[in-house]
Amino acid sequence: MKALDFPLLADENVHSDVIKFLRTAKLDVESIAEQGKFGISDKAVLLQAIQADRVVLTHDSDFGGLALQGEKIIGIIYLRPGHIRPEFTIKTIETLKEKSPDVKPPFILVAERTGDTVKIRVKQL
Repeated sequence: MKALDFPLLADENVHSDVIKFLRTAKLDVESIAEQGKFGISDKAVLLQAIQADRVVLTHDSDFGGLALQGEKIIGIIYLRPGHIRPEFTIKTIETLKEKSPDVKPPFILVAERTGDTVKIRVKQL
C-alpha cells in the first residue's frame, strides 16, 4: 500500500491549502488545525491518529523521534523542509504520489525536497 493511500491526520503545521489539495485529490485527510487543537502535544496527535487509524502528515521531525522511542504509530509522513508556501509542499506531495514505495504499518516516510528533486526514504518499524 502507498503511504498516501492511508487515511491521514495533518499536523497543525500543514497549510490549509495543502489540506484542500489533498481533498481535491480524493485523499482522506483530517486536520488538527481545522479541529481547533492548536498547541496540543505531539504525543496527543499520535494518540488521536492511532485512535482514528490514521497516518500523521507533518513538517515536524519530532514525530519520528517519538516513534523511534517506542510511541505507537500507524505511520508518519514527514515532509521536509516545511514551507510557508503551500505550492512548495503540494509539489512534494505530487512527487510522493507518483514515486512512493509500498509501505506497511508501522512506518516513517521522509520526503525531502531540494529544488525540483524529492528524495524519499522509508523506515519500517
